[in-house]
Amino acid sequence: MATDQPPQPEFDRKQIIKLLVELGPLVIFFIVNARYGIFWGTGALMIAMPISLIVSRVVLGHLPVMPVVTTVMVLVFGGLTLVFVDDTFIKMKPTVVNLLFATALFGGLWFKQPLIKYVLGEVFTLTDEGWTQLTIRWGLFFIALAVLNEIVWRNFSTDAWVNFKVWGIMPITMIFAMSQVSFLQRHQLESDDKI
Repeated sequence: MATDQPPQPEFDRKQIIKLLVELGPLVIFFIVNARYGIFWGTGALMIAMPISLIVSRVVLGHLPVMPVVTTVMVLVFGGLTLVFVDDTFIKMKPTVVNLLFATALFGGLWFKQPLIKYVLGEVFTLTDEGWTQLTIRWGLFFIALAVLNEIVWRNFSTDAWVNFKVWGIMPITMIFAMSQVSFLQRHQLESDDKI
């Protein structure tokens, strides 16, 4: 019996591995920072990020764009942190990365290209309007994360910022992503509409 509802993406083994690959470096950063401080934590993060990309490539068969960009930024800002012995650089990294993602998304829209489609197009098949609106929503979300990071690192201790980065950003991002499910369902193309 056919149903009118579009197929829902399944949370499969690859998605669990992807989540572990993304969380692993942050957990290592948190643990090393707690034991040895921000500079050792930064060094550990700089080692863990490329390793997570290698694992992603070997296990999942591809390199996701966002983790690649984040890894490059970790290496640049982490390197500046260690060279100048100034943790301001690593604290600013999430702000710069989030603003970079927001700029890319809004820049894509300027050229009539909803770039979020290239990130999520394997999981969802949306209408053109759906891709455009989803791109705007994620762009605004990245700006909000950048502002939030600035507030936290400028007003709280380094340890509080690390806790926020490790245990705050991921849940906030997951809550935001889950809040988009009904929107995605409304803009999902029916099977007959897919080309």
